[in-house]
Order: sequence, then C-alpha cells, then structure tokens
Amino acid sequence: MQKKLIIRTGRVYAELRSELGDFDDWIRRELGAGGDRWQVIDVQAGEALPAVTEVAGAVITGSAAMVSERAPWSEATAAWLRSAHAANVPLLGICFGHQLLASALGGEVDYHPQGPEAGTVTVQTTSAAASDPLLSALPASFAANVIHWQSVQQLPPGAVCLAHNAFEPHHAFRHGSAWGVQFHPEFNAEAMTRYLAQLAEPLARAQLSLPVLQQNVAATPHAAALLQRFAALLPVAAQG
Repeated sequence: MQKKLIIRTGRVYAELRSELGDFDDWIRRELGAGGDRWQVIDVQAGEALPAVTEVAGAVITGSAAMVSERAPWSEATAAWLRSAHAANVPLLGICFGHQLLASALGGEVDYHPQGPEAGTVTVQTTSAAASDPLLSALPASFAANVIHWQSVQQLPPGAVCLAHNAFEPHHAFRHGSAWGVQFHPEFNAEAMTRYLAQLAEPLARAQLSLPVLQQNVAATPHAAALLQRFAALLPVAAQG
C-alpha cells in the first residue's frame, strides 16, 4: 500500500504545541477518519522523503521559514515536489507549502508588498474553481484563517488561480496534480486566536491590531473541509 504523507516544514510554537498539538495533529484532525494513518516526515529536521513511487499523496504544512531563504532542506523538498508532480502524485500545499510548491514549479515567491495578512479573512473563488475536483464544493465566498508574510507573486506557468481576495491574488491554485492554498484549512478558531497572540509584536510593527484581529476570528468550516476532500482524491488502494 502506498504511503500518505504529511510533509512537516515547520512546527507550531512550543507554548501552543504542548496544549494544542502540532501542524500535523491539526491536519489529521481535519482529515477525519483515517487521519492517524498519514505518515509525518519532518523535512526541516532532516528526515528523508520516500521515493515518489511509494507515495499516494502528500500534504505540505506551513512554516515560520521563508521560501525566499532557499534553505537546503527547503530546496531539497522542492526538488522532491517537482518529481512528485511530474509523476502525477496528488499534492496539497498549505501556506509555506503552497508557496514552496509554486516556487518548485516555476513561480515566484517573495514578501507581500503590503505586509502580513492575518486572522480570519474572506476569500473568493474564481470561475475556474467551479470545475476543480478539490475546490468546486466551496461557495463563491468563504471564511479562512491566514497568517503569512510571503506570497506567491507569480504563479507557475500553466497554473490556474482558483481563489483570491483583495489582499492576496493567489489564495489557491492548481497545476496538474498539485494544489496550493495560502490559507490554513487546519487552523480552527482557537488555534488562530492563540497563534495571533504569539505574533503580537511583529503584527504590531506591521500596524495590525491584535485585539481587532482576535475579535474577528470566526469558524471556517468550508476551508477546513478541503482536507477531507483532498484525502478522497487519493487512489483507492491508498485509502486504508
């Protein structure tokens, strides 16, 4: 049976991790039944990814790292993602994972010129999302949790934009078997509220009000449902 991977590119802040779990725990929660059978590979810690032929699908997590830093582990992961994409392995990148996928496939990633986007925001789907296997079930407008300083400035050649808002033109894209979402489907309201508190100082420097951001945090069920839909796209032989 092929492996289903959660490729961990970063960790939740230690103070939160001890109480709420890590990114992979949150992703497994939203994957629902069978989520505990997804294997975690911590690439930032140097763990090796299996051969692409052994993998049925992969979710790439968020991270406090920046794609533009071109860290060796990040570049090695990007190379693996290119091979997986060429082999039509289903991939779902979240936040940093979304940016890393875009960069690996020929797009451009850098700091957003307007600074960070944080908290619960409204995202709109594009017309292309209506026929997309992953995003077609989303409404035209939905709430999603975000926290990012960098952004996909230019999509890879051949990629299709599936969601956006006034701040972020590329909130979701698809390129063949690969999807990227800038928002966090695995963040529930508690995780978002407490994550914002961990970033109070850099958000203040960006002139964003922590109390206002936290007051606006809301449930994001449509965004969260993406993870179960992604799991359903994987080959039947890997479902387990």
